[in-house]
Amino acid sequence: MQLYSRSAGTGLPVVLLHAFPLSSAMWLAQREGLARTCRVITPDLRGFGGTRLGDDEPSVEVMADDVARLLDAEGIDRAVVGGLSMGGYVTMAFCRRHPDRVLGVILADTKASADADAARANRERIAAAVLSGGSEVLVTEVLPALIGPTTKARRAMVFGRVKGLVQSAPPGAVAWAQRAMAARPESFDTLAGLKVPLLVLVGEEDELATVADAEAMARAVPDGRLEIIPKAGHLSAVEQPEAFNAAVTEFLSNGLGGVSRSRE
Repeated sequence: MQLYSRSAGTGLPVVLLHAFPLSSAMWLAQREGLARTCRVITPDLRGFGGTRLGDDEPSVEVMADDVARLLDAEGIDRAVVGGLSMGGYVTMAFCRRHPDRVLGVILADTKASADADAARANRERIAAAVLSGGSEVLVTEVLPALIGPTTKARRAMVFGRVKGLVQSAPPGAVAWAQRAMAARPESFDTLAGLKVPLLVLVGEEDELATVADAEAMARAVPDGRLEIIPKAGHLSAVEQPEAFNAAVTEFLSNGLGGVSRSRE
């Protein structure tokens, strides 16, 4: 499986993995804002955007292996790897399966715990509803929780952009990704075993992956940093891109312990 991706900038490679049920289009402000300091690589995970779904069984590990093949295709040995929400789950799977390829980790608005039974059942319900009835269930049930109240009240254009991305998600990819996320394992052991720095970002208004979830991930790593993004909900990179980019830039500049660019 070859992932379609958009890239910008040069230097230290930074891979950013998108949220469910969006695509790499959500990282527009990151490609623009971070390209001055690094090489930003934003793939479409399988089934979303420009990447086909394929025939594999749903699994975040399969998605992580897709990312490893993308690095191969780009001629990159090691990279900073990060993701938001579903992209965070894939990032943690990447750390399990390809730890020697990680220079640093960024986890935004995600969680290391596995789904409880009720959450898994809800994912399956939404998967079935999308396959039978299209994206309406995403607009009525998923979209409202993606955006924080400040964005809803003050940034109608941002909300409209996210709604458009949600509505364009292919039903097959939505169902596949829901089932992959439902089957994901708990990842605190993965974080505890990291040999590289970790930055955890979370919107202060995020109700899906809360500040408490973020704090738990940061505590699991000896070199874990936590940054809370004000006035942002679950899609902190889209809702408050300036604050998000500033935190990432600081981490890349000062948090990686002098990573050499010759190690790309």
